[in-house]
Amino acid sequence: MEDFDVIVVGAGVAGTVAATALAREGREVLLVERGTEPGAKNLSGGVFYSRVMEEIFPGFAQEAPVERVITRNTLSFLNATSAVNIDYWDQRLAEPVNAVSVLRAHLDPWLAQQAEEAGVSLISGVKVDRLMRGDTHFCGIEAAGEEMTAKVVIAADGVNSFLAQGAGVRPKQPTKNLGLGIKSVIQIGEDAVRERFNLVGNEGASYAIVGDATMGVPGGGFMYTNRDSVSMGVVLMLERLTDSGLASTDIHDHLLAHPFLAPFLEGGELLEYGCHLVAEGGQAMQEGIVHDGLVLIGDAAGFTLNTGLTVRGMDLAAGSALAAAKAVHAAIEAGDYSRLALQSYVDEYEASFVGKDMHTYRHTPEFLGNDQLMFGPAGELLADVFYGAYHHDLSPRRHLAKVALDAFKGSGIRVGDLVKTGYRALRAL
Repeated sequence: MEDFDVIVVGAGVAGTVAATALAREGREVLLVERGTEPGAKNLSGGVFYSRVMEEIFPGFAQEAPVERVITRNTLSFLNATSAVNIDYWDQRLAEPVNAVSVLRAHLDPWLAQQAEEAGVSLISGVKVDRLMRGDTHFCGIEAAGEEMTAKVVIAADGVNSFLAQGAGVRPKQPTKNLGLGIKSVIQIGEDAVRERFNLVGNEGASYAIVGDATMGVPGGGFMYTNRDSVSMGVVLMLERLTDSGLASTDIHDHLLAHPFLAPFLEGGELLEYGCHLVAEGGQAMQEGIVHDGLVLIGDAAGFTLNTGLTVRGMDLAAGSALAAAKAVHAAIEAGDYSRLALQSYVDEYEASFVGKDMHTYRHTPEFLGNDQLMFGPAGELLADVFYGAYHHDLSPRRHLAKVALDAFKGSGIRVGDLVKTGYRALRAL
């Protein structure tokens, strides 16, 4: 007899959602977390497109410890001495709640509490050393010299998934599939958050930043509002960062000191600083995520999407967890824990928004990782166009079309390259 029906490794969004869903189906579930408590070692967080959470935690946006409801989204083309912003605010994003900002040190303990209330057994501060494999399938874990068995193991242990790597069922991800995220959380006070970002009540703002934000390295910057603090940082394509020879910390500090962004942080106090690997490979990373007695979910399965406008991971993690829980429950009901039985996990997530969105944006990683116009020249061209429109130097005004054409000629951008970028953008985004 196994000790548990299911063992879930990793108490992040994916792990806690999967554990909760299975416990509510009457399964004996063990949730193992390496940190001293859930969220203790999780440096991620950000904008959570949270409607999927209503499926398992009704009233999530009102009950969970979220920071702000995101009603304002800004795409910022940042240049050395200018910024061109596309600023979108919409009250419809508040009701029903579309997205919230979160700090994982606050959110993850709450999720773990919901799991425990559903009947999940939680163990924190325990590092799982390896997966146990029986004659036919994975059958448990070994941690601190102790073995715990289960019918099925769910790995939600992060983008590296050292457990899957150690078991030889998933290779180490190439650097082209990974990004490095560096983030600071800076406290400026609740009143300052509202005033500086033009917000009312618990409304929040999210900025996606390209151009000078990454000093030419493919990737992007981000800034979003918490209740009384601001989270700001960069995500850099790891392979291209290595090739650049630049230090990620210098790029991060460069962003925070930019003259357009620095006023948002003025007088603030640094609360948190850290870096974290991010899945950037898109659909190509969903390989080797189902095995006999084992499934991978969330970041461990590469469920992250960067579309340039949005960065999504937590909603996809939750969606993959729900799909996995359904498949694992059915497999236990049938008494069949084989890869063939658990393959319904793939069918479930592919039929949901998770698989469909991963497919829709399957070309995005290649576009964002290789199109250099997006990381400087495009923003500079836009700034030159607007400068020509707004800079009144007593010379006769010209039609905007002429201003734009002259700015384009002066940019050094070739027509062919601009057309290619436009085509790739339409194809990828």
